Amino acid sequence: MLSRIQRVVGDFLRREDGPTAVEYAVMLALIIVVCIGAITTIGQNASSTFTTVGTAVGSASS
Repeated sequence: MLSRIQRVVGDFLRREDGPTAVEYAVMLALIIVVCIGAITTIGQNASSTFTTVGTAVGSASS
C-alpha cells in the first residue's frame, strides 16, 4: 500500500502536466484581475458621464 502511494506521488511529480496546469491557472487569474479592473474603471467613467449628462439635462429643463 505504501509503495503504491509512493509510486503515484512520484509519477505525479515527474509528469509535466501539473506545472503546465498551474501556469494556466495563474495566467487565468491574472486575466480575470485585469478584466475586473477594466470593468470597474469603465463603470466608474460611465457613471460619471451619466451623472454629468443627467445634471445638465435637469438644469436645462428647469
